[in-house]
Amino acid sequence: MAERQSSVAMIEACLSRIQEREGNVKAWAHLDAEKALAQARACDEAAARGENLGPLHGIPVGLKDIIDTADMPTQYGSDLFAGHQPQQDACVTRLLREAGAVILGKTVTTEFALSGARATCNPHDLARTPGGSSSGSAAAVADGMVPLSVGSQTGGSMIRPASFCGVHGYKPSYGSIPRTGVFILSRRLDHIGVYARSLADLALIADVLMVHDAADFEMRYRAGCKLAEALNEPVDSPPRLGVFKGPPWDAIEETTPAIFDALIGKLGHIDDVTAPSVVDEALDVHATIMDASAAANPGQNLPHADKLLTETVERISVGKKIVAEDYIAAIDKAEAIRHALDGLFEGVDALLSPAAPGEAPVGLDFTGNPVFQKIWTLTGMPTLTLPAMTGPNGMPIGLQVIGRRGHDAQLFRTAQWIEEQLV
Repeated sequence: MAERQSSVAMIEACLSRIQEREGNVKAWAHLDAEKALAQARACDEAAARGENLGPLHGIPVGLKDIIDTADMPTQYGSDLFAGHQPQQDACVTRLLREAGAVILGKTVTTEFALSGARATCNPHDLARTPGGSSSGSAAAVADGMVPLSVGSQTGGSMIRPASFCGVHGYKPSYGSIPRTGVFILSRRLDHIGVYARSLADLALIADVLMVHDAADFEMRYRAGCKLAEALNEPVDSPPRLGVFKGPPWDAIEETTPAIFDALIGKLGHIDDVTAPSVVDEALDVHATIMDASAAANPGQNLPHADKLLTETVERISVGKKIVAEDYIAAIDKAEAIRHALDGLFEGVDALLSPAAPGEAPVGLDFTGNPVFQKIWTLTGMPTLTLPAMTGPNGMPIGLQVIGRRGHDAQLFRTAQWIEEQLV
C-alpha cells in the first residue's frame, strides 16, 4: 500500500503553485498560508496518533467567497463588504472541517454571485474569462492550486466555468447541499456545487456536503446520494442517452456543433430529444425569478450604489421593475416546465448537451453565456460537466450530462460510463 502523503506536503505544494501562478490567474480573494499550514500540521498529528480520520482528512479545499468562514473574511466579491468577518462558519464550511478538510482560502466570485466580473483569468489563456460567478473556484482547480473547491450556481455559475477551465463540475439536484451561511442570491434558484479534476474526487467531496440541514428550508433530499459508492457499482448495460435539443441551441457558436457531434459519435447512436413546447419559456421564466431575486437580496445594498459595480446596479434595477404577479406566475410556470422535462427521463437515463456555446470568450468583463445551464438550474435537475472537448483555439469545452431530479447517483454512474467510452 502506498504511503499516505502528509497534509503539510499537500498544502506546501498548493502554496508553491499559488505563489508561482496567482499573480497571473488571480483566483484567490483571501489566503492565509500560516493558518493553512497550522491546520495541516494538526491533521498530520491526528493521523500519527491513530485517530479516526474523516474522508477529506488533510485535503486542501477552496471556498467561493460567498460562503461564511469564522476565521477568514467573506466579502461577496464586493468592495462594500471589504474585510467583512462572519461570526460563524456556514454549514458547508463546518461539514468540510468535520470531514478533516483544510480550508486553504476563499476564491474569487463575481459581485454577489451576479455577473459583475472581478479579475480572475482563465489558466489556459490569461486573455480569456474563466466564467462566472464561481470564477476563482474553477480556475484554482484547473491550475493545480487546489484539488477541490466549492462554488454555487444560480444561472450557470458552476457548469460554465467548469467548461471554460477544463475541469469536472457538479451542480446537484436542488436542495441537496445546505446553503445556511451562504449569501443568498435567489432561494428559488441557488445551488451549491463542487469542482475537482476527476469524477471520483467530485463524489468524495459531494458526499461530505450532502447532509440535511433544517435551517435551510428549501432542502428537498434528506439523505446523501452515496455518490462514491455509486461509482463502484457495476453498469450492467449501457445507459440510455439522448441529445437535448431546445432553446439553448439558438446560442451555439459556429464551430461547436461539429465538435459535439464528433464526440457523440464515439458513444454510439444517440437520438435527439426535443424539449416540450413549454420549455420555450424557460429562459424568460428564469430571468424573471433571478432578476426579481437580485432586487430583493443584493438589492438591499442599492443605497450604497457608489461602492457597487455598475453591472450589479444595472441587474438590480432590472429586477425592481418586476411586479409581484409576474414573479408568482414565473414560479408556477417553472414547476410546469420541471414536470414536462421530468417526463423526458421516462425514455432516457441522461441527456447530453454542450456545457457552453463554445470556448471561453476573450476578455475579462464578460463571463460568458450561461444559456446551456439555466433550464437545469430553474428545474433543479442535477448536471455534470466532463472536460471532453477542445475548441478551435485549443481551449476546453465541456460535455454537460443532465440527470433526473433526485437521481444524482445514476447521473454519476452514467458520466463514468461516458468517460470510459471516450478514453
